[in-house]
Amino acid sequence: MNDLVRIAAEVVVFDLDDTLYLERDFARSGFIAASRQFGGQFNPERFSACCLQLLDAGQRGDVFDRALEIMGVTPPVGLIENLVEAYRSHRPQITLCLDAERFLARTVVKATGLISDGPAPTQTAKVVALGLADRIGHIVLTGAFPAGYGKPHPRAFEHIEEATGFSGSALVYIADNAAKDFIAPNRRGWQTVQILRPGRIHRGAPISPDRAAGHVVTSLDQIIVGTKAHSNDAARGVMVHAGRKER
Repeated sequence: MNDLVRIAAEVVVFDLDDTLYLERDFARSGFIAASRQFGGQFNPERFSACCLQLLDAGQRGDVFDRALEIMGVTPPVGLIENLVEAYRSHRPQITLCLDAERFLARTVVKATGLISDGPAPTQTAKVVALGLADRIGHIVLTGAFPAGYGKPHPRAFEHIEEATGFSGSALVYIADNAAKDFIAPNRRGWQTVQILRPGRIHRGAPISPDRAAGHVVTSLDQIIVGTKAHSNDAARGVMVHAGRKER
């Protein structure tokens, strides 16, 4: 898992959450934003800290309900819904992981893409906060599709193929969640890499071979991606410098 992974591909496509940044950071940002907006009804600092502790303990789906229960607060009608909306619609305070920043800076391929599930407005806010709109060529947020087209449905992967003009092993998908991320790209012949970041939220191992990635890493620093032309040059001992080749 700590070895370097060398991949020849024309297109690099990323997942977003826990791939380019830590989803826990978004959750912390959202808990703080929601608690500040509605904190007149409870202690906001204690509430956001309690939510984060529950998340770290594996709580999903009803974090706000459980946090208020622990604090001894009976939520009035509509409070939970308002907290959820504030969480999803807040302006996230998040940054790219340092290895993601380095990977984006050093990797030269024909095209880049991003495929991410989740409510489209929420995922768009993350893309904006991370400055990815100017750094990734093709961004597909499945929340903008009709219901049922999120991963593992192949629609987003088909869209990337159509947009870039490449298919099969010319593309590599880098993501974290073995439950859903790799089924479609594996079936379409893409190369796949699972990144298991320390601090990630999804920790389940793949339950079947079709859900497993071809490679597993813990940092994007372990992945070296180049186009097939660059890989062939490297195999022949050719060094590529800013558009010129030297032997």
